[in-house]
Formats: sequence, structure tokens, C-alpha cells
Amino acid sequence: MAGGKDLAGAVSAFGVATKRKLSNKAVDGAPEDQLRAPMEALLHDLADLAEVPRSVVTLVGETTLADLSTRPDYAVTVHNALIGFIEVKAPGKGADPRRFTDDHDKKQWGKLKSLPNLLYTDGNSFSHWSNGELQGKIIHLEGDVESSGSALAAPPTLLPVVSDFLRWQPIPPRNAKQLAETSARLCRLLRDEVTEELERNNPGLTSLAGEWRNLLFPEANNEQFADGYAQAVTFGLLVARVRNIPLGNGLDFAKGLDAAANELRKTSTLIGSALRLLIDNPDIKTALQTSLGTLSRVLGVVDWQRVTKGNPDAWLYFYEDFLADYDNTLRKKTGSYYTPPEVVTAMVRLTDEALRDQALFNRREGLAAPTVTICDPAVGTGTFLLGVLRRIADTVEQDQGAGAVGPAIAAAVDRILGFELQFGPFAVAQLRLIAEMQSLVGAGSQVPAAKLYVTDTLGDPYATETQFSGLVAPIGESRKEANRIKRETPITVVIGNPPYKNKADGLGGWIESGSNVKDGKGDSKKSARVAAPMDRWTPPREWGVGAHTHHLKNLYVYFWRWATWKVFGSGVAETTGRPDADRSGIVCFITVAGFLNGPGFQKMREDLRRDCAAIWVIDCSPEGHQPEVSTRIF
Repeated sequence: MAGGKDLAGAVSAFGVATKRKLSNKAVDGAPEDQLRAPMEALLHDLADLAEVPRSVVTLVGETTLADLSTRPDYAVTVHNALIGFIEVKAPGKGADPRRFTDDHDKKQWGKLKSLPNLLYTDGNSFSHWSNGELQGKIIHLEGDVESSGSALAAPPTLLPVVSDFLRWQPIPPRNAKQLAETSARLCRLLRDEVTEELERNNPGLTSLAGEWRNLLFPEANNEQFADGYAQAVTFGLLVARVRNIPLGNGLDFAKGLDAAANELRKTSTLIGSALRLLIDNPDIKTALQTSLGTLSRVLGVVDWQRVTKGNPDAWLYFYEDFLADYDNTLRKKTGSYYTPPEVVTAMVRLTDEALRDQALFNRREGLAAPTVTICDPAVGTGTFLLGVLRRIADTVEQDQGAGAVGPAIAAAVDRILGFELQFGPFAVAQLRLIAEMQSLVGAGSQVPAAKLYVTDTLGDPYATETQFSGLVAPIGESRKEANRIKRETPITVVIGNPPYKNKADGLGGWIESGSNVKDGKGDSKKSARVAAPMDRWTPPREWGVGAHTHHLKNLYVYFWRWATWKVFGSGVAETTGRPDADRSGIVCFITVAGFLNGPGFQKMREDLRRDCAAIWVIDCSPEGHQPEVSTRIF
């Protein structure tokens, strides 16, 4: 009994209260607002009947903001832990959001369906949803909240619906795919909430978006910032759980996120600082309370050992699975496809053998040679660098025994580099490399920090460096160090699977556009001495292939050009004014094959033939452009 009421009494009292509220012409406000106080009383009565004491149930009401579509009316806590949300609609709208016709309601459902525990009601009906799926059936009251008064009644099935809602607990994902899907849904909700707040000119997020552009991505629009923000926070929390850092109970998510950021900065400086930077503002915490609270509550129960079962390869498909659920269009747009491990193993082995070739490099230890520096310029989730580490471990074990592997790996980390533009795969790469290095150096040994950098590989390495301080310093330092490496550090091997994006005009950064310098009058123009690296691959007009040169405007081509500039020194003098140097090294990419015979690529091929002592081409689709699906590598 709820304060002496049974189900019939609780619903009857609700009917009396709603009729009084909704029939009072002196009351201003939307009809759904008039349901608030009666709804709170009903939920507490039903909680008692469900044997969840009303004293431990709190409904945290949201101030009415009619333009918000990502924030439900109530956050509900039980024993001070966030358990779910309630969305209250005007009487008559129903509780089936799939049938809503109002644009605002439809847009809101498209976002709120990412929540794991959500109760919809218009007073006359109730429905329980989890991740967009209806739990049980929609429950309809007998009568009408506007007119029935004490005669309002409910079927017995109402109580189990409310009981299930109040007893919800986050379920720890059993494997990496489940974790990817769960993370993707909540990341999408966070992205939507950030986008909406930017449209409302939230001061904290608007200011932060400006800092984000200054730090990392000058060309990022609000949509791209919202995506980068959401992924950075989501993966920052995932890294925290790998470190067994608690995230709080959802209600106190601000305290939990602050603690997680501080702990992460002790071991994962860049991720911890990014997480702290992205949430360290009261306006941001208040505005994003729905998504941040839910993320903290749901990811807070992640048991890392259960997810990975001790297998470092559990991460192999994680980001691919994440993007497929989060935003498959973004996956295609960014060219984010995982590379099959069989391909990676073959490419790493061929590179290792080429280094050992006496006629070419004569490095007897191959990739394990201490003079070989390796870089993946589009590291993604780290598959190629993992392949390199395993090859080095195999070599050292064969040559020196298993006991030498740990020290050799610890030493090799200093010459294995990775650049990545997107924060999500960067975090996954770091996690995978940490797990792999831990297995190679041995349990209990100190895992060296992987040299991974969040940066635009194609960006200008000679750009004026901004001095960063405070929380943003580690993020700024990451980009600064990456630029120093691009300018100064010799690289022996560039290996990887660069992103593919056709019609990428304007996305090639410095490789495509070169450096801007100012003449004495202050006008920006391209210096005759400082050309864009891609200029070297533009065929002369007299060659008569100008109609085909638009095929050069592709991200994979820009990465080819960066690699040849960095490894072979191809065009260093014309792009920097520095003297050319005779450099030796290897570029090993898997890309589309258009550059092998396309007319627009004649200058690229000429450059490669002149610079390279040997070129191997392996056709992965010997049947032609449309091999059988089961035989395709991607």
C-alpha cells in the first residue's frame, strides 16, 4: 500500500489532481507542465507499491525549455543513482513516440531513443523504452486525465511497467562488439546534445569550440566539433574504465568526470587533459547533463577483463563496429575502414624483408634494427603498429631468446610513431598498443608510453606554433611535437592504409596548398621558393592530360605525397627552401590502384621511378575491378 493507497487509489488521486490542474482556466503554461506535480505524486505512490520506497526515489525536473529536444522532463534517481528519464507529453498525444507527427516530437524521439531506460507518458498512457525498443506493451488508463477525476482507473499491468523502469540497472557489456554498440548510441546522444547547445549559443561550448579549432582543427564547423567532442569524451571515459577509474553513479557525473580526468592525466596525459578540457565548465556540465550522466552511469559498469577476456585483439574491430552504429555515413566519409590483419601481417613482413635485403638496406635485424624509425601517418586503431611490434618481438625472440623481448620492445617504442586526426580511433589505438606492449614486456613491468599524436598529418609542419598553457597544454604539445617530427625526425619506414576520399579538394592541408607567406605589403601569397608538395605531381600543361588531374584530389594521393616527401626527401628544397638530402627508406601503403596507370598520375609515377631503387606492386584484385565478394579484401 502506498501511504494507505492501493493501485486504484493512487490512480484515482492522480485523476483528481490532474482534473483540478487541467480544468483551471487561471493556470498558465502548457498542458504537459500541469501534469508535473500530479505525475511526481503518482510515481512516488507507484514506487511504494512496487516496493521501491518513495524515500529513495527522486525525480529531478528539468526547467521547461520548449526548444530543447535532447533533454527529457525528468531524470530519475534511486538510492542517489541515475536509473532513467521520464518524458511527459500533453494529454492526447499518446505514449508511442513512433506515431508522433509533430516535427519537434519526432526529432526528440530520434535522439532520446538512444537512452537505455526511458518512460513516456501523456498522463493517459505509459510506455517503457530501452535503446529505442518498446519494453512490454503500452499501458492505457481507463478514462481521461482532463475529465475523469476520481473515476480514473488503471489496469494491473501499469505497476510492472513502472516497477521495471525503477529497478533498471546498467548491464555490463559481455564483449567488445556490445560495448561498441552501447558506446555508439550514447556518443550519438552526446553529439546531438552538443549540436543543439551550439545552436542555442551555449557560452561554455561556443568558447570551447573556438579553442578546439585553435588547438587541432582550424576548419572544423559546429557539426564536426560536436562529433569530435562527443567521441573524445566517450573514448576518454572508456580509457578511464580500462584503468579501473570509477565514473560515479550518474547523478554526480560532474564529480566522477573530474576525478576520471585527473586520474587519467597521471598515465594518459593527452586523453586526461582532453577530457578535463571538454567538461571543465559549469555551463557545459549543466547543458549536457542527460548524455554525460547516462554515459557515466552506463560505462561505469564496464568490466574490462570481461569485455576483452585478456585478448589484445578484442579491439580489432571495435572502431569499425562503433562507427557502423554511431554514424555509418561518417565512416564512409572519413575513409575509416579497418585493415584485415592478414593484409597487415603481409605488408609488415615484406617491409621487414626489404630492410634485410643486402642490396637495398642491409639491416640484418629488419624492423628490429635500432636505426629504423617507423611511422603510420593515419594510424586509425593501431593495427599496423601492432603488427610492427609483433614482428620485432618475433625477431628478437629468434635471435636473442624470449627474455630479451621485453627490453627490446621498451626500447623500440621510441622509434615507432603514429599520427591520427580523429580522437576516437586514437584512443582505441592507444588502448590496443598498451595491451599488446603489456603482454610483450610481461605482467608487472612498466609499459612505455606509445608515441601517438592527435594531429593532421597533412597540416603545415612549419606553421607558427601557439604557446599553450594550463589544461590545454598537453593537447597543444601533442600537435607541436608531431610537427617537429614531421619537420626534423628522419623516418625510415612509412606504412599503413591511408584514408580514401575522392574529390578531396581543400582537404590536403599543406601538402595540397603549401605555406602562406606575406610580402612586404602584408598580402598573403605563395612564395616562388616555397611550393606546395603536390605541385611536384601536377603534370605540365604540354603533356595534355589536364582533364585527368582532378583524380589527384584524393586523400590517399595526398598521403602518398607526404610519405615520399618525408621518407625520400622528394621536393624538400622547393617546398621548404632547405637543401635536398639523399634519403633512403620505404613507403608501404595499401591503396586503390588508379595511380598505377591513370593519365593524371604521370608525374607521380615519374617521381617514384626516379626516387626509388625498387618498386613492388601487389594487385589485391587480380580478377579485375569486381572480384567475387567473398574474395575481396575490403
